[in-house]
Amino acid sequence: MLQTETRAHTELGEDAEAAAADAAPNGVPAVPAVRRELFFQRCLWCGTPAYRRSFCRACGSVAFSRESSAGVGVVVRRNGHAQHNTWFVAMDEGFNLLCRITGTAPVVVAVGARVTVVQAVDPLGQGLPVVEVTHPAPPLKRWW
Repeated sequence: MLQTETRAHTELGEDAEAAAADAAPNGVPAVPAVRRELFFQRCLWCGTPAYRRSFCRACGSVAFSRESSAGVGVVVRRNGHAQHNTWFVAMDEGFNLLCRITGTAPVVVAVGARVTVVQAVDPLGQGLPVVEVTHPAPPLKRWW
């Protein structure tokens, strides 16, 4: 069978070598540090930002560049049940992100609250990024 080396294979190979180098002398792997840096994709054809997409939602291109996010955004809406505490967040770079909010009760979080990334997910890994509220949502101003 023909085997081709892809970018994912080389990144995983380098990560495996780095993990082996980081292992303690007794062979126990070192505890990985918390990743706060969040990466997103930007389409090379039209410039649309996206997070974990296989093709551009605007033009259909599959050519992306990888960029680092500032990790700051605004809560847009809740997704699912309150016990999961998952929310959609509109990041300042222009892409939306499904994430978990930590550090506060689900009833305290409201649409419009500013959040920042606490723990990012490996681009090839599973799971949701974790964010925490930095500024609560402004109070609702009623006109009546």
